[in-house]
Amino acid sequence: MKGPNTLVLGTRNPGKVAEFRALLADCGWQIADLSDFHNLHEVEEEGSTLAENARAKAAGFSSQIGQWVLADDTGLMVDALDGAPGARTARFAGPGATAKDNRERLLAELGTLPAEKRTASFVCHLALADPAGRILAEADGKCRGRIRFEPVGDRGFGYDCLFEIAEYHRTLAELGETATVCLSHRARAVRSLQPTLLRLAEK
Repeated sequence: MKGPNTLVLGTRNPGKVAEFRALLADCGWQIADLSDFHNLHEVEEEGSTLAENARAKAAGFSSQIGQWVLADDTGLMVDALDGAPGARTARFAGPGATAKDNRERLLAELGTLPAEKRTASFVCHLALADPAGRILAEADGKCRGRIRFEPVGDRGFGYDCLFEIAEYHRTLAELGETATVCLSHRARAVRSLQPTLLRLAEK
């Protein structure tokens, strides 16, 4: 029996869609995203952890569209802020905040802290749901770095222009796609999940 061959990304964010498409190019699935579907009920990110939010989105969207859904929740965890913004990364500056709003709040919170105290992690949690809304696989990826004093670089999205990979002395927004598909938190999470995706694609 031939299994499904379409994997829907649980996002409409064009930056995430582009990154995931590149990361999943050889996974054996046809890739779609939520912009290919209409009249979907939004799934609120009300969990206290990245895992809870990723599971909610994967299960919530897959049960609506009857397709396999791969959803993520990604958080920036800044050591000096006790792990904030964490699960509220996309809403750090409040409901409806823009990426610029969130970056400005982060810089304000860190103030004049020296570089050695601006360490942080980007963490991605992936959840894969089958067409019935059941979570069948999960994976995590983490990328360590530190927060710059001002945005640098014009690639990437969100906090990428503030997040420096220390050993490269470049932000994710400076490094671009080639480095992102090797170093990023999403890349590491996808690599962990890839054997499962390949196995399911071959069924």
